[in-house]
Parts: sequence; C-alpha cells; structure tokens
Amino acid sequence: MDILIWVGVAVSLIGLLGLVYCILFVAKAKRRALNDDDMKAVLQKALPLNLGSLFLSVIGLMLVILGIFFG
Repeated sequence: MDILIWVGVAVSLIGLLGLVYCILFVAKAKRRALNDDDMKAVLQKALPLNLGSLFLSVIGLMLVILGIFFG
C-alpha cells in the first residue's frame, strides 16, 4: 500500500500548488487596484481552479489515509 500513499502525496501536492497559484493570482489582481466589476471577473475566473485544487488536496489526503489504514 506504499504506492497508494505516494500517489496520495503527489495528488495533494498538485492540489496545494493549485491553491498557491490561486492565492498569487488573486493577490496580483488585488495589487492592480481593479474596479469592482473587473475584480469580480478575476475572482470568478479563479473560483473553479480554487475549488478544483481543494478537491485534489482532499482526495490526495484521503488516499494517504487509506494507504496507512490498509498498509
């Protein structure tokens, strides 16, 4: 079950990198001091990536737990 743990770690890291990218993407938009409509458009663009990254992180952590449980 070691392979399940390492796959889970890899998936979690991909999700974590996606979350870091979302943070940097929104911080960059915030530094540009956009008006409300433009900021809303940026946030709407970042939301699916943020949710997908959170999903990958959770799935990866579940794989790690399953690997530990069955290993």
